[in-house]
Amino acid sequence: MIRRYAPADYEAVSRVCLLTAAGGADASGMHVSDDLMPDIFARPYVTFEPEWAWVVDGGDGVEGYIICAPDTRRFVDRYRDDWLPGFAAKYEHTVPPVTHDDVIRHLGFTPERMLVPEVDEFPAHLHIDLLPEVQGQGYGRRLVEALAEALRAAGIHGLHLTMDPANTSARAFYDRLGFEPLPSSTVDGPALGLRL
Repeated sequence: MIRRYAPADYEAVSRVCLLTAAGGADASGMHVSDDLMPDIFARPYVTFEPEWAWVVDGGDGVEGYIICAPDTRRFVDRYRDDWLPGFAAKYEHTVPPVTHDDVIRHLGFTPERMLVPEVDEFPAHLHIDLLPEVQGQGYGRRLVEALAEALRAAGIHGLHLTMDPANTSARAFYDRLGFEPLPSSTVDGPALGLRL
């Protein structure tokens, strides 16, 4: 079933993030810490915007989620002011980044990267992840629909995402839902938008 995120889901959402963070596959052991991907792509969202998160609860725990920052500009400011100090205390920032791990850590140190050129037209952005055992069952579509309905009700009419170009199944999913490439999208850095 799909339900709203609850604070007790924090670690479960972090786990799903880790288990899907390598282009949709398990990223365990790939980085300096298994906390790295959740510390960038999941935990700040459920910390600052818990009301904009939904989970797939299969009865045995969380098996997927959608999380959103409805106002990306505000989220970037909050991340920089309230999240980055703790992140910086936990991780080393290598500039310029050399290794793949350096590149991922650099993302955590540069929240401005979330400000795609089209951010004012598509102010909300999302992350969605589903474990393999619940993929292909309609949960992804239902999660996006729940989010889109809530955004419309809040008067927000544009949603965007950026993604790993290696995750071709996710790209096909977004295409089916009507997401279209934004003008700033590139082959190496796909950026997709959805008008609500």
